Amino acid sequence: MKRRDLVLLLGGTLASAQSLRAQQRTMPVVGYIVVASPDVAAFRQGLSDTGYVEGQNLAIEFQSAEGHYDRLPALAAHFVDRKVDVIVVGGTPGIAAAKAATSTIPIVFSGGGDLVAAGLITSLARPGGNLTGIGIFGRELNPKRLDLLSELIPQAEIIAFLLNPNRSDTELLLRDMQEAARIINRQLRILKASTDSEIDAAFVTLAQSRTDGLVVAADAFLGSRREKLVALAARHAVPTIYEWREFAQAGGFISSGPSLSGIYRQVGVYVGRVLAGAKPADLPIQRPTRFELVINLKTAKALGLTIPQPILARVDEVIE
Repeated sequence: MKRRDLVLLLGGTLASAQSLRAQQRTMPVVGYIVVASPDVAAFRQGLSDTGYVEGQNLAIEFQSAEGHYDRLPALAAHFVDRKVDVIVVGGTPGIAAAKAATSTIPIVFSGGGDLVAAGLITSLARPGGNLTGIGIFGRELNPKRLDLLSELIPQAEIIAFLLNPNRSDTELLLRDMQEAARIINRQLRILKASTDSEIDAAFVTLAQSRTDGLVVAADAFLGSRREKLVALAARHAVPTIYEWREFAQAGGFISSGPSLSGIYRQVGVYVGRVLAGAKPADLPIQRPTRFELVINLKTAKALGLTIPQPILARVDEVIE
């Protein structure tokens, strides 16, 4: 090969490599902090709804906290160092960690409690700063689950409430649930767990004392221990109500709450809008658009429970 041809070939190869690197740099990158188990397919569908397809005009990097809140600051810092275009995260601890790590990179979240009171956003209509997302406001739904469980087990006198004490709104959760229990004349037993061993200990407490039912609080850590919680509830024959349908599908007695797939699709849409140029400060905090009541009849029969017809009429899905 002539020297001139070799120079041209090397020059062309170098130019192609530089062009590829330029394309990689210009393709937006979404940094996704996984706190629990997201519905990734629904998230990608939301992105697709706004014209973004992973691998074509978008890259997504997932980093998992595996339900451990203490890992969240490091994961947020990692994405800030990577200079991603958007950070996606769920739950108040994750939102707070991402917000503490950056005030400039847009953050799209799911879940979270009272973010206005926590000082993370200005208002639901105009959150301000670099935060927006889908607010689940799960604290409001726990008393409703307590009411529903009481309807299903009218003879219940003592109902336990399992929550993660590391949540920032623990005291508010407890206040709301204690007031709800007082109104329906039920005794509320508080159980706390933020580790696997504490979950085991909580169910030992249930087994050693009379408990007629259990409400599991919506929480990223507890959500990441779905199979464990369902198995323990079955082993100790405790009628248990959860937030997400995935618990009922895994064998849990009943679930009542927003549709996870619907939430993650909404998050994907919001990420797409931000990538297209929308400012998080101008995107109002949305609420979930779909709520689901799911009952596992097989589990109900194993517990010796009959579902009243008025409740069956309200059910979105019956698992048999």
